[in-house]
Amino acid sequence: QVQLVQSGGGSVQTGGSLRLSCAASGRTFSSATMGWFRQVLGKEREFVAAINFDGIIKYYANFAKGRFTISRDNDKNMVSLLMNSQKPEDTAVYYCAANVGGSGYTSQSLYSDWGQGTQVTVSS
Repeated sequence: QVQLVQSGGGSVQTGGSLRLSCAASGRTFSSATMGWFRQVLGKEREFVAAINFDGIIKYYANFAKGRFTISRDNDKNMVSLLMNSQKPEDTAVYYCAANVGGSGYTSQSLYSDWGQGTQVTVSS
């Protein structure tokens, strides 16, 4: 099991940048695939980005490619999401999540542990 505590987020204008961070505790973090998802009120939660246990493999949703960067530091038990060139449609609650032992990256059903969520608001 991995306990996840998120920080960062907030409000930014169109074109701006935000960084989300997720601090993890638990013995299995360094072997977990970590992901970021987001949810708009009234809509389903959607995949944003994921990174494998050693940071070599990264996946991005199409809307995130070229704008968002996922990274992790296993020494610090941290995973981050840097969001550049933000758009109003990026406004959502963002969640980090841990996938311990499962194969795959984009399906939220693979992720067993979730952060508390962080609001990101992009104004035009």
